[in-house]
Amino acid sequence: MRAWCVAFLAAAALALSGCGYNSLQQKDEAVKAAWSEVVNQYQRRADLIPNLVNTVKGYAAQEQRVLIGVTEARARVGSIQVTPEMLNDPAQFQKYQAAQGQLTQALKSLMVVVERYPELKSDQNFRDLQSQLEGTENRTTVARNRYIQAVQDYNVTVRSFPVNLTAKMFGFQLKPNFTVANEQQISTAPTVSFDTTTPGAPGGSAPAAAPAGQPATQ
Repeated sequence: MRAWCVAFLAAAALALSGCGYNSLQQKDEAVKAAWSEVVNQYQRRADLIPNLVNTVKGYAAQEQRVLIGVTEARARVGSIQVTPEMLNDPAQFQKYQAAQGQLTQALKSLMVVVERYPELKSDQNFRDLQSQLEGTENRTTVARNRYIQAVQDYNVTVRSFPVNLTAKMFGFQLKPNFTVANEQQISTAPTVSFDTTTPGAPGGSAPAAAPAGQPATQ
């Protein structure tokens, strides 16, 4: 009886392997691992941002809107809970990516602002933070590319016959990937307005012009 059980289990394992079940499991785990590295690099960036904002704040105090924009974008990213189920939910995946794209744009705007402050660019603390952020962005690009490749490999397998029959039987679904819209949003250059109005001034309006013959008030 035991021999029959062993033979049955061996036959079942061979059948599952032949129908692509093991391959689906391996590729599914590869996608999860690749996504974990993307999230890891995003988290590294989020951890660096408070220090970056605090370093810039002393030099660019009048650029509060940009600084607040970075802080708010980081908060939006942190408010989205990253779970394994997100990889099977295109809507949640898109929402998370949109938040990351907004944070990327906010950081670009901050770096444009920094160009106005040569003293800040010469500060060692800022240079260290900038170097770490640039390294993080590079690692994030590599991690995203690996995720794209892992998802492509997985989705091709899920859609291929006869593995697609096994995928349907065991609930393996296509996974969302980064889209062209994501890339366009992230690569768009930021627009930054360098006005000289006092932070908090309603509407950012300039002081009213003095009547003819009278000196302008300060």
